[in-house]
Amino acid sequence: MNKTTFMAKPGQVERKWYVVDATDVPLGRLSAVVASILRGKNKPTFTPHTDTGDFVIVINAEKVKLTGKKATDKIYYTHSLHPGGLKAISAGDLRSKNAVRLIEKSVKGMLPHNTLGRAQGMKLKVFVGSEHNHAAQQPEVLDISGLI
Repeated sequence: MNKTTFMAKPGQVERKWYVVDATDVPLGRLSAVVASILRGKNKPTFTPHTDTGDFVIVINAEKVKLTGKKATDKIYYTHSLHPGGLKAISAGDLRSKNAVRLIEKSVKGMLPHNTLGRAQGMKLKVFVGSEHNHAAQQPEVLDISGLI
């Protein structure tokens, strides 16, 4: 009996497009579902060392929910690499200032921190508002209420 493990090859992967509405969905739960789809873990052909994931479009990024006191107590730091260049912004301020960056940071933190993870992160498209410019890809609406 031949017991070989299936390994997906990059050229054989069929990619789909999904649209996710972030309205009133907790940020961490949204990010976990999106990161899983970007990695391809929802497919039976998942291969850890190959990018088998699909494209995900997140709309209404400014309406994502921050539970508890995360809007004030969760702090994101950046540093300019110059002395005294540390900058801090709370999650609530980042959501009101640049909601796209808030969701991108959250999702990309759940992807592998290597070249494969960066390639998977490129398939994430985040938009403020309910309009997006990927209608030509005919994305499916993904209802994540059952997944969270």
